[in-house]
Amino acid sequence: MTRQRVLEIAGLAVAAAALVAFPALDVPAFYVSFLYMVFFWIAMATSWTILSGFAGYWSFGHAAFFGAGLYTSATLATKFGVPFLLTLPLAAGVAALLGSGIGFVVFRVQRLRGELFALLTISVTFVIAAIISNTAIDGGAGVNLMNVHLPEVFGSPTGTIYLLGLAMAALSLWAAWRIFRSRLGLGLLAIHDDEDVAEVKGVPTFRYKLAAFALSAGIAGAAGGVHAIYVGYVTVGETFEITVTMYPVVMSILGGARHWLGPALGATIVTGALYGFASGPEASLGRAGIALGLIVVVLLLPGGVMPGLIRLRHALRRAPDRVAPAPGLAAVPKQCPAQGATPVVALDCRGICKTFGGVQALKDVDLAVLEGEILGLVGPNGSGKSTLINVVTGHHRLDRGTIALAGARIDALPAHGIARLGIARTYQIPRPFNRLSVLDNVALAARFGPLARGRADAYAEAAHWLGYTGIARRADALPGQLNLHERKFLELARALAARPRILLLDEVLSGLNHTEIDAALDLIRDIRAGGTTIVFVEHLMRAVVALSDRVAVLNDGAVIAIGTPHETMREAEVVKVYLGKAHAS
Repeated sequence: MTRQRVLEIAGLAVAAAALVAFPALDVPAFYVSFLYMVFFWIAMATSWTILSGFAGYWSFGHAAFFGAGLYTSATLATKFGVPFLLTLPLAAGVAALLGSGIGFVVFRVQRLRGELFALLTISVTFVIAAIISNTAIDGGAGVNLMNVHLPEVFGSPTGTIYLLGLAMAALSLWAAWRIFRSRLGLGLLAIHDDEDVAEVKGVPTFRYKLAAFALSAGIAGAAGGVHAIYVGYVTVGETFEITVTMYPVVMSILGGARHWLGPALGATIVTGALYGFASGPEASLGRAGIALGLIVVVLLLPGGVMPGLIRLRHALRRAPDRVAPAPGLAAVPKQCPAQGATPVVALDCRGICKTFGGVQALKDVDLAVLEGEILGLVGPNGSGKSTLINVVTGHHRLDRGTIALAGARIDALPAHGIARLGIARTYQIPRPFNRLSVLDNVALAARFGPLARGRADAYAEAAHWLGYTGIARRADALPGQLNLHERKFLELARALAARPRILLLDEVLSGLNHTEIDAALDLIRDIRAGGTTIVFVEHLMRAVVALSDRVAVLNDGAVIAIGTPHETMREAEVVKVYLGKAHAS
């Protein structure tokens, strides 16, 4: 452990001890209350960012989960005599169950994303508030917790409430930190950027979103349980007011919603500003000043304060781009099938049909891909090539037919399940995760691929493939900073990091110049030499002829020819499709 790391840990330990002992210092109650409110908003903002900041599913209904937890604790403590501390895990559990139930239904409907999800969460808040207000839970009169017994720490219940708030903030930050550094966190950030691609790369998007929703709601519920004893008297109007809904959103965005520490920083800034400038005789002017300050910060730092501080730190250190040595073509492990061996069908498509509205994109497609070969897949625009790749990878569901990998059917599996079996793809128009670095993009494929590598191994694997494809010097860049050539090779490196059995290349050469195309052809040959089966979709016929062992031609969603490149391209129907009837005759 480095000296700097030791000093950082020691500093954190001293700060934690000081915060724990703060109520014992006989300071005015105002400061204890202020710090509790900072802790409370840290927990609420962090709970919001686990779902909305990480996964991108914006919630305007966290007041529902906060309220569910608050009324769970209040009801159990006042009406059933449950010791208050025991009500807190139950408050978290009720809120988590509520979030899980909503997510289980909502996340199965793909169109409920973006603003529709946000509107749905607002509606849930109104429904929960109406239920509580019109039942014996509240009945409109509120719930009084003044007589609820609470163990005394530092000589008063105030010290206990303070420590509960501190513990809640610490646990929420610990959870966010652990998630941020885990496969779950990387998967959620990928879902935020492009959920469909994340699923195809192996991320179990439904399960991850459900886990994020449950944890997010559970933290909000626990914070509500603690807050019930803090306020002492709870009412529906104050519990479900607009500030409980909006403050976590504002705090998270201000601090940086995609970083685990961002919401805590935003909560501290906003709470301090509210207490410092929005109270007293100039409260209205103070609130206006805070709002103006927030606007300025958001305009100057659209990603939030925390990412801005991280960029400043990197700039001060002047760290060079991370460079991994390019291992060269020999770096691919050689697993070639024995010469003269009986061909084995790696991927078998039978009777595949896919219709979009009234357009039949695939019509009874039969296609067998042999193990270790490069199969060229060609055809005019709209012939069904990309659709075939989409159904093989699970991006689209078949209407009819079967797909088998090494003899086992995969057409009923979700896309992430297919990816875990060793099928990887690139996209004709690159679709990287734009807010993840180049290195993170490739590491994600390694972490969620068939080998499910750990964090360190995944990043080593990602560095290897970035070196292999020649873009290692761009490891720390964002995809938006890459040119087309680099984005194409990022797609290839990301696919290779999964160590696939079958690699589906969708027009990986389009947009490249002659030199770049020749380099890419050498890469593809070497990938096949390593034992990977390749389906190669391309319009550049010289590349198809140079690379392919066999060529399949699609037209109007049907296979019209298959065989060696030279034989296939001479068939009359193929010539007719490409050059017209006069040439075919």
